[in-house]
Amino acid sequence: MKFPPLDFSRVQTYPLAQRKSKVASSSLGKPWQAGGTLRDFLHLLPATLAAADFREVVVRLVAAVRAQRPVILGMGAHPLKVGLSPLIIDLLERGIVSAIAMNGAGVIHDFELASHGETSEDVAAALADGSFGMARETGEFLNSAIRDGVLQQGVGIGQAVGERIVATRFPHVSLSVLAACARLQVPACVHVAVGTDIIHMHPQVNGAALGEGSLRDFRLLTAVVAQLEGGVFLNLGSAVIIPEVFLKALSLARNLGHTVNTVTTVDLDFVRHYRPAMNVVTRPTQNGGRGFHLTGHHELLFPLLCAAVIEELSSQA
Repeated sequence: MKFPPLDFSRVQTYPLAQRKSKVASSSLGKPWQAGGTLRDFLHLLPATLAAADFREVVVRLVAAVRAQRPVILGMGAHPLKVGLSPLIIDLLERGIVSAIAMNGAGVIHDFELASHGETSEDVAAALADGSFGMARETGEFLNSAIRDGVLQQGVGIGQAVGERIVATRFPHVSLSVLAACARLQVPACVHVAVGTDIIHMHPQVNGAALGEGSLRDFRLLTAVVAQLEGGVFLNLGSAVIIPEVFLKALSLARNLGHTVNTVTTVDLDFVRHYRPAMNVVTRPTQNGGRGFHLTGHHELLFPLLCAAVIEELSSQA
């Protein structure tokens, strides 16, 4: 026969006890008991895969805060739209987050929450008649704040908008991340791609102010990244802009002679994208440190992370 039968009686085996296994009884999760605390919940999680990564991220965040190393929160606009502004502001006020980096859309939702207590229009419904993005106050306020702050006061977009929101005393100013940064004197860096944001469609837009302001914020972020050795960079929901900006800021900081090798990077999003995987998790940690993916809905995962870090910081150092 061309393929003679094999003699399976000759298969070699070995005792199970000699095999190295990746899952042990000690790593299994434990059932929840009513009346437990958040700390109990975290300790009951399985010590494997994402749960183990989550715990390690908490440990590294707490270590960075206690060592007074920077914790940078990079973000897209979606975290603001799903209700995370109060949590981010709380981290700023506690001194856990040292700097904010956001895309241009983040500024829009931050302003609308501060001024009107609501944001996020129905794009599909408004696109048909061309009314999408045409809210008057949004375009007028933000373009004015950016133009005056950048061209007259010599600051970046984040500071310009944050200070204008504070000065205007909006009824919901407590919901503004940028206002909190201005009040606490925390770097707020806004990274704009021209044409991506609704305020670029308004007649008041000033291209020179957008470009100069965003460049100033990039240089400000680079100054923070230059001190990131032993610190943490979190990317919360930005698929392209913030990962690209972070990678360039890191390269520039190293080019200028700063040691930024032992860093922790974390990508938090509800799906995994190429650029965050490469530009946040993998490439920046090739010389040291460690990168993590924590994948899940922002409105669930980020509050859990905040609570875990605050709980751990409240324990003895």
